[in-house]
Amino acid sequence: MTALAVLMGCSEKKPSAEKAPTRVETQVVSDSRSSGRLVCVGIVEESEATAVSFTGMGVVKRVLVDEGQAVSRGQLLAVMDDTQARNLLTGAEAQMAQANDALERYRMLHDAGSLPEVQWVEIQSKVAQAKSQLQVARKNLADCRLTAPVGGIIGQKHVKAGETAMPSQAVVSILNINTVKVKVAVPETEIGTISTHTPTTISVDAAGGQFTGGRIEKGVQADPLTHTYDVRISMANGNHRLLPGMVANVSFASVGSRIAKGKMVPVTAVQKGADGQMFVWAVGNDSTAHRVKVSVGGTNGNNIAVTNGLTDGQRIVTEGYQKLSEGTRIVY
Repeated sequence: MTALAVLMGCSEKKPSAEKAPTRVETQVVSDSRSSGRLVCVGIVEESEATAVSFTGMGVVKRVLVDEGQAVSRGQLLAVMDDTQARNLLTGAEAQMAQANDALERYRMLHDAGSLPEVQWVEIQSKVAQAKSQLQVARKNLADCRLTAPVGGIIGQKHVKAGETAMPSQAVVSILNINTVKVKVAVPETEIGTISTHTPTTISVDAAGGQFTGGRIEKGVQADPLTHTYDVRISMANGNHRLLPGMVANVSFASVGSRIAKGKMVPVTAVQKGADGQMFVWAVGNDSTAHRVKVSVGGTNGNNIAVTNGLTDGQRIVTEGYQKLSEGTRIVY
């Protein structure tokens, strides 16, 4: 009896630990119809960016501006060690003085007819060479001081004091943000509905308000992966509330839009199976994930219309679907 009890005890299995549910993000779908407006997410960009650099190589002694600082044209931005440039200028000035002295002494001989013409021409050539070297030396010294070619805002400092700046290496960048541009990616199905003067409403949460967009620039080459075209919308920004990198929601009054009717879901939520059928991950009543085959229509910004396969009030997974398989327990 004791042996049997031992065997029975050994045959008992400990219950395995239940796998923790997978955390995802979801959304409830509902019927949606196009309102004649195209909504996209964009990024604020400066209207112009100017990279400012020294023309020669040297050690940077001081950078006199900070990121975000407003600068005016001609303002001193940085200073390079000018010891070598000053030495070269001193030598060039001495050569210039020597050449001028020789010119005056030989002039008297030339005027008296005692100096061959060839030698007189040679003296004049030496003076011209000394003058050219002096001009180069003065410019080299002046180039040790970096000034702003345009006014604007310092966007980024690329070189710090004590570092060696190379020729044409950007020391700072100056941004023009008196006007800015909002860059958005527009689906190829909608790019034809947008013109240079299509009205736009732009919402920027970081700037705390809505703005009216201006002139539109349309790209002519599509992204080969996303099949979208870059569009840039100009905006006045005299108070500098809008800064490069801010996220913006752009609403185009897209007259004649070809957006399909249906249930709008994020484009990334729709997957393509091995059989070529489109599907989404739907959340069951028991909080498990299940594949649901769908048919899709047109796009609206970052959303796509599901025309068949989903019902109103159905919850689908929008993020975290990469970790799912049929029947996976989820939490949201």
